[in-house]
Amino acid sequence: MKIYTKTGDKGLTSLIGGTRVPKSSLRIECYGTVDELNSYIGLVRDQEVNAARRPMLKEIQDRLFTVGASLASDPDKSKMKIPDLHAEDITLLEQEMDRMNAGLPELRVFVLPGGHQSVSFAHVARCVCRRAERLVIHLQEDSFVAELVVMYLNRLSDYLFVLSRQMAHELQAEEVKWEPRL
Repeated sequence: MKIYTKTGDKGLTSLIGGTRVPKSSLRIECYGTVDELNSYIGLVRDQEVNAARRPMLKEIQDRLFTVGASLASDPDKSKMKIPDLHAEDITLLEQEMDRMNAGLPELRVFVLPGGHQSVSFAHVARCVCRRAERLVIHLQEDSFVAELVVMYLNRLSDYLFVLSRQMAHELQAEEVKWEPRL
């Protein structure tokens, strides 16, 4: 099988269901950003500090492929069976956050991204997740998007924040506190 098809050479691509759309469409931007997020999750997963969390991070990557498939489908024309998110996917993120939070010092200030390169990767992933969430909410204004997609992205960005704190704690890295000038 060839990777290149040449069908996108004029700036169009196909959604699942066959509808041709410009590569600049909001729907393409949404699942492209989810794909970017998935790549960053892979980078976070590959950090040595996350060795024990690799199965969880792979699970998140699998769910992001589910999100991408949902976003890549024409909601009006696709007849293909697309994998679904489940409420349990969101519950899993919440349970993991609760577990990590239980061992972390109480957060009383805003923290700046950084303190350790591995922690910074988690913050970049969090920011890309928030961008994906904003784009998907924008898409939802004019087109069908499964409600769980927005919920999952929202919860995932929270998870990535808690993960960054957990990683900093395990790496004994300083949490860089924001000190506003007043």
